[in-house]
Amino acid sequence: MTPRHLLLGLLVALIWGVNFVAIDLGLRDTPPLVLVALRFALVAVPLVFFVPRPDARWRVIAGIGLFMSAGQFGLLFTAMHLGLPAGLAAVVLQCQMIFTLVIGAVALRERPTRMQLLGALLGVAGLGIVALGRLEGAPGLTAIVPLLICVAAGLSWGIGNVISRSAAGADGFGIVVWSALVVPLPVLALSLLLDGPATVGEAFATIGWETIVSVGFTAGMASLVGYTIWNMLLGKYPAALVAPFALLTPPIGLAAAALALGQVPNALELAGSALLVGGVAVGQVRRRRRPAPVAVEADAAASDASEDRGIAASDRGVHPIPAVQGRS
Repeated sequence: MTPRHLLLGLLVALIWGVNFVAIDLGLRDTPPLVLVALRFALVAVPLVFFVPRPDARWRVIAGIGLFMSAGQFGLLFTAMHLGLPAGLAAVVLQCQMIFTLVIGAVALRERPTRMQLLGALLGVAGLGIVALGRLEGAPGLTAIVPLLICVAAGLSWGIGNVISRSAAGADGFGIVVWSALVVPLPVLALSLLLDGPATVGEAFATIGWETIVSVGFTAGMASLVGYTIWNMLLGKYPAALVAPFALLTPPIGLAAAALALGQVPNALELAGSALLVGGVAVGQVRRRRRPAPVAVEADAAASDASEDRGIAASDRGVHPIPAVQGRS
């Protein structure tokens, strides 16, 4: 990976980590579902008039929008609104890896590797320790309900991940823009139902600078800039080389929340967070493929044939064939 692309990968992790602080800022004067609707309305309009529709079925685009965007962020914003700290939300949301693994195995018959299963077990253990830490800090439903809602956000993200497999090869930026179209109206309707017309009307009438900054950052930086860079890197390098940058998001989120918001996790929450992120990291490990024996045997046969004809292998330029590990 070139130094420029390395820096771009680090920039994406920084943007996505700080994004949780921006969400917390917007939630100070705007209901969570209204904030989600505003974010994705800004992602879709006016870009949808200039970005070609991606080469994917409408139901796939809608599924990505409903689960990866509306479901994930509607639940995430609600969890933070109910008291889940921003840094901890950045960590807990990574449970999507567990759900993606399970749903992929059931729906797509994708057999998980041993390292993925180990990573999932570590992730579940980490979630349990985080829950214990939450109970220590604020006993009762006040602590656990926001945590469970954030886990549900991870579930929605996992479903969206599996649906997005059907859009393989489609333009990533186009997917982000066009899938955002299905988010604002359903989420706003749900806010009207849960929060009431008076609350929603007041939120629009009294939009403050916090909401403007929050929506601008989450839509412009996290969604458009972040995912554009991310999809560009995935188009140039193997996923195994790009994916680890996402593992920097939770620790950056924890640090940003501690510095900007004064939200410092307790010891159990930190231990559980480290275990959960470690599980996600373990799940990313891939075994290296050994060089194919056929290639080695072919070289040996070619060398023997040359020697039989009285010509040295070195003079013929016969060398072992290196194993190809991936794109560069």
